[in-house]
Amino acid sequence: MGWHLWLTALGIVLLFEGLGPLLFPNRWRQYLQQIASMPASSMQRLGAALVLAGAAILIIFS
Repeated sequence: MGWHLWLTALGIVLLFEGLGPLLFPNRWRQYLQQIASMPASSMQRLGAALVLAGAAILIIFS
């Protein structure tokens, strides 16, 4: 995988991550507060699931 693919993936992630606060700032704030109150183990499982899903998508479509 080249740098172009990684930068494209990063650009897509930033685009989608920015849509929440841009379009729904109040809901986004509530969402962040809800995540902040989660136990650390739940956050780790969520993070692991997101990393695995992202890696699978990159591998499948590269």
